[in-house]
Amino acid sequence: MASILTTVVGSYPVPDWYVHAPSEQSLVDATRVVIATQEHAGIDLVCDGELYRFDVNHPETNGMIEYFVRPMAGVRADIGFSEWLDYSKGAGMRFRTRPPGVVEGAIGAGTLNLKLPCARAKALATKPLKFTVTGPHMLAKTLHDRRYGSAEKLAHAIADVLADQVKHLDADVIQPDEANLPGHPDEWQWAAATINKVLRAVPKKAKAAVHLCFGNYGGQSIQQGTWAKLVNYLNALKADHIVMETAHRPAEELAVFKQVRRDLGLGIGVVDIKRTEIEKPDDIARSLERAEKTLGKGRVRYIHPDCGFWMLPRNVADGKIRALVAGRDLYLGR
Repeated sequence: MASILTTVVGSYPVPDWYVHAPSEQSLVDATRVVIATQEHAGIDLVCDGELYRFDVNHPETNGMIEYFVRPMAGVRADIGFSEWLDYSKGAGMRFRTRPPGVVEGAIGAGTLNLKLPCARAKALATKPLKFTVTGPHMLAKTLHDRRYGSAEKLAHAIADVLADQVKHLDADVIQPDEANLPGHPDEWQWAAATINKVLRAVPKKAKAAVHLCFGNYGGQSIQQGTWAKLVNYLNALKADHIVMETAHRPAEELAVFKQVRRDLGLGIGVVDIKRTEIEKPDDIARSLERAEKTLGKGRVRYIHPDCGFWMLPRNVADGKIRALVAGRDLYLGR
């Protein structure tokens, strides 16, 4: 096994044929294609592409919110006009036109069943599998709350539901994703407390990871900020490794991760998903070389794209996946 592993963050462009003719069988077929594409390219830790979340009515979020909160007990999907107006005034949610739901009762699992899509992917993969879950901070911040009175309390309730789901998952790595926190670093303490509930529930045979980025909506960053403001959050995580956006960030920001505790593995983004140009293996190798010079030999455990591929054409995503592996192999002299 290589000393530096390749992985993807999660999502993959939804195949046109699945969009036009969705069914349980076509979802299985599409997931098989996504996993096989990664395995054929040589990705060490593969993901299902998150295709099971796709909702034609919510393509702007790739289903990363609606899929999780709509089935939960206590969440109403129908949005009243006054609620829509109130939500639009909230800070940090300007990139959404409406909330995914209104919280009016106690949060519960409802009909959410993450074991099903995880088992589907596990049956199709021949390499180690990563399964991704949207984190409690992100979910709480997107909902319109009329029950709990604070995003923190709502996030704790959501974290309890996610933790109960996660403990039943059969995957090699389980990765909650948080794409709102980088723009709201002052919320790091309760964000860490809630995500750690989920991370502690990861089965002992699996590894816990956390992905953070500054958003990826239409190829645009949504959140403003720096990684320096989230070092305390990173050091508080009960995780095996972190999966960070760094390719689309200033190069000097890499040095921030020297402050991350040594037992927390570093995953470094070396593929910019906000650009359609496909990186060359030399580009990947140079990025990895710079990261190891900055952070120290052996500190980088994973390289990956900055975020998911769902906004890109499939041929571009596939090219970036191949370049990721070729660049790692070039750097390691394989």
